Amino acid sequence: MTLKKTNLCLGIALATITMAGALVSPQAMARSSSTAAERLAQAANNKADALEAQLQALQAEVISLREQAGRPAASADSEKVQELDAWMTSVKSAPAPSKKHDNAIFFRGGFASNDSSRDGVSIYSDVAGSQLGLPGGQADKDAWYIGAGFDFGLTDDVWGMLDKTEVIAELMFEYKEFANDIQGNVLATNPTPLAAPGGSARTVTVNQLTLTAAPKIKFLKGSAFRPWVIPVGLGLHVVSPPSESITVLNPGIMFGAGADYRVWKDIFVGVDGRYHLTGGAADGVNTDGFTAGGYLGIGF
Repeated sequence: MTLKKTNLCLGIALATITMAGALVSPQAMARSSSTAAERLAQAANNKADALEAQLQALQAEVISLREQAGRPAASADSEKVQELDAWMTSVKSAPAPSKKHDNAIFFRGGFASNDSSRDGVSIYSDVAGSQLGLPGGQADKDAWYIGAGFDFGLTDDVWGMLDKTEVIAELMFEYKEFANDIQGNVLATNPTPLAAPGGSARTVTVNQLTLTAAPKIKFLKGSAFRPWVIPVGLGLHVVSPPSESITVLNPGIMFGAGADYRVWKDIFVGVDGRYHLTGGAADGVNTDGFTAGGYLGIGF
C-alpha cells in the first residue's frame, strides 16, 4: 500500500510538473521572441541613426567645400574688376600721347650739277658745224631743280632688328633746268642757212626730268631731329632735247643722305644731297650728276 501510494504521488507530481511546464513554455518563448525583435529593431534604429549622421556630416562637408571653392573665384573676379577700374582711371587721367606719323609729302628745291655738259640734236651737230662752220651751243653743267616726293612708312624698327629706326619707301620726281636760251644747231635756224644765209637760229631749253624710287632709312624715331640715308635707289632720267639718236630715257641708280627737323607739329624742314649714276652716256647724253638743296615736309 505504501509503495502504491508513493508511485501515485510521484505520478501526480510528474503530471503536475509536465502541465506547469507546458503552461510556462509558451510564455517564455513569447518573451524570448519579443526580446529578440526588440533587439533587432533597436539595432536597425541604431544603424539608421548612424547612417543619417554620416549623411549629415557628408552634406556639411560638401557645403563647406562649395563655400571654399567659391570664395577664391569671387576674390579673383573682384581683383580683376579693381585692376580694370584702375587701368581705365589711369588711361583717362593720362595726357593723350602725340601721334607720330610715318607718312609724309615733301617739296624740294636747290642746286644741281651734271658731270658733263649737255648736247643733242637741237643743240650741237658735229656734221653741220664742220660742213657749214656754224656750230650750235652747249648748256652749262650747272642747273637749278625743283621737285616733290612721298614717303610711306614700312617699319618702325627695321623689322625688329634695330630700335627707333624706320624704313621708308620714297617716291620722288625732280625737274632740272640747265639753260633756256641755248642756240640750236645750224639745221634748226629759221630760215635755214641753206635757203637764206644769215638766218636767225632757234633757241632751245635744256632740261631733265628725273623719277626715283628708293628705300630710305631714317634714324632717331620720336625725336625732332631725324637723319637719314638712301643706300641705293632706282632712277629714270628723261632728257630734253633728245640725243642725236633721238634717245630720251636714261636709267640709273641714286644714292642720298640728309636730315630734317620738326619745327611744329607734323611740319618739318630738311636738307639733302643726292648723286645720280647712270654708268655712261646714252647716245652722247650723260646725265650723271648731283643735287643739293632743302625741302619742306608735312607728315600725315
